[in-house]
Parts: sequence; structure tokens; C-alpha cells
Amino acid sequence: MPKVSQAHLDARRQQIVDAARVRFAGHGFAHTSMADIIAESGLSNGAIYRYFTSKEQLVVAVCEQGTEALPRALTAEAVAGFLEHVRARARDTGHAQLVAQIYAEAAVSPALAAVVQRQLAAMRAAIAELVPDDRRAQAEQIAEAFVALAVSYNLQLAIRGDLDPAPFTAALLAIVGS
Repeated sequence: MPKVSQAHLDARRQQIVDAARVRFAGHGFAHTSMADIIAESGLSNGAIYRYFTSKEQLVVAVCEQGTEALPRALTAEAVAGFLEHVRARARDTGHAQLVAQIYAEAAVSPALAAVVQRQLAAMRAAIAELVPDDRRAQAEQIAEAFVALAVSYNLQLAIRGDLDPAPFTAALLAIVGS
């Protein structure tokens, strides 16, 4: 029997994670079963369970891949572009609903909470690195507030629908002091 390549195994795993993301975004964690994910993926039970033995493992895998593309600078253009990216993902893929569900699930799942905490810490560190030199002393505070407001915008998209990012852009720039 020929050996399956690592690239094939990785692609199959990604296919399963993508199917789970679609189901979770559209139906929520509580209303998605492993059978739903199996049907969405088009794979067999055995193929799914080879990679993931539970829905909880799939939730963590989806979350681990869910980082946002942060701005590359803390300028008006970069921050507006970042929020427009968040808005487009919410509109086009249901990403905001998925993030809202991940946060709710993280409140009761220590494994998922650990993943979310690592992601938030990485986001704060990335933003702190972008803080202008004249505000370096407040970099951690600025990063904390920036990430909190950016996450809030995403969660509000999940609940309120398509929101103009302009007021959030202005607020983020005020936090940065630009």
C-alpha cells in the first residue's frame, strides 16, 4: 500500500477544519454535530476521526487558525484598512459570528481559553511594536486598548450586522494618539 504524503495529510486536515469553520459560522457550535461536519467535508467518518476525535478538538483547531491580519502601521490608512478587512470577513464568511462563538465557548473551555489568550497576547505584542517612539512608555496600555476595541468591533459586527468602521477607526487612532 503506498504511503500518503505529509502534504496530502495536511490538506485533508485543512479540508476538515474548513468544513467545521463553515458549519460553526452558519449554525453555531451547539447546533453543529460531528455528522454535520462529516457531511460538509464530504469525507468519511474514519477520515474525520483520524484527525479529530471530538468536536471540541475541531473548535480549538478552527480557533488556532483564526488570527486577524493586523495593521502594519498605526496610521489612519492602515487602521481603516484593517477594520475594513474585519468588516469584509464578517460580511463574506461569517467570521464575526464565528469569533463571537469562540469567545463564548472559551468562557467555559479551559483549552479554548488558552488558545484565545495566546492569540490576544500575540495581537497586543504586535500592536505594541507599532506604537510610535514618542508613546513607547504607554505601548502596552495602547496595545491593550487597541485590541479590546478591535475585538469589540468584530463582536458588534456579529450582533449588529454590517457597521461602518469609521467611528472605530477614529477611536483607535485616538487611542494611539495619531
